[in-house]
Amino acid sequence: MSATLGTTTSAVRISDVSVRFRSKRTEVTAIERVSLDVAPGEFVSIVGPSGCGKSTLLKLVSGLLTPSAGTVTLLGSPVNGPRHDIGFVFQRAALLEWRSARRNILLQAEMRGMSSAEAGKRADELIEMTGLTGFENALPHELSGGMQQRVALCRALLHQPRVLLMDEPFGALDALTREQMNVELHRVWRETGTTVLLVTHSIAESVYLAGRVVVLTRRPAVVHEVIEVELPGEREYSATLARPEFAAATARIRDLLGAATGQE
Repeated sequence: MSATLGTTTSAVRISDVSVRFRSKRTEVTAIERVSLDVAPGEFVSIVGPSGCGKSTLLKLVSGLLTPSAGTVTLLGSPVNGPRHDIGFVFQRAALLEWRSARRNILLQAEMRGMSSAEAGKRADELIEMTGLTGFENALPHELSGGMQQRVALCRALLHQPRVLLMDEPFGALDALTREQMNVELHRVWRETGTTVLLVTHSIAESVYLAGRVVVLTRRPAVVHEVIEVELPGEREYSATLARPEFAAATARIRDLLGAATGQE
């Protein structure tokens, strides 16, 4: 099943992609003929059973993995190897313990050879945008888990990527901090206009953040259904969760995931 926007311009286009992993003894099909178009500036969440290939899709888009069949296009050009024009946020912040929050953010600039003046100005903007003001010089062990993930988000956005990939970035956080990070991420996305592909196991998170939710089946994964999220652009957290549209979308995804995992 294809999620097609009906436009010729896509930030991300996954076309009839399959991924097979081979060993000496067996072959495992992780993804089977998946297609998806993501428009510039769109926020799309991907959910599905554990081990179904959600993270594999992000690796395909980033060029860290090559499809066995089909094609992946990023910003109008084929993905034929690791891409350096994206941002990537993982479940763990992976900060360098001996560097301050600001210097961890600026590590991106050092690796890319960015102008120090330009990078410093951008880092300060992101620090303010994500509520890290006052913690610029704190070491990672002095920051909460949520603050560490904010630093990781700033690092991923420093070079102003047009596409941001996020692989279960808030999975290790407590429930309250996760809610706060959802609110912050949605606000940052609205302010930057970056295209976002988010992998998550949280149904509520997937609906709150995204304009569309792609539901995958169990392995070999295919696109079970794409849920259009009928919520306003600006979303106050508690009010959004109380809306009937939110309840309808989350209920539909639960039904689909129940079917995908073979539950009655």
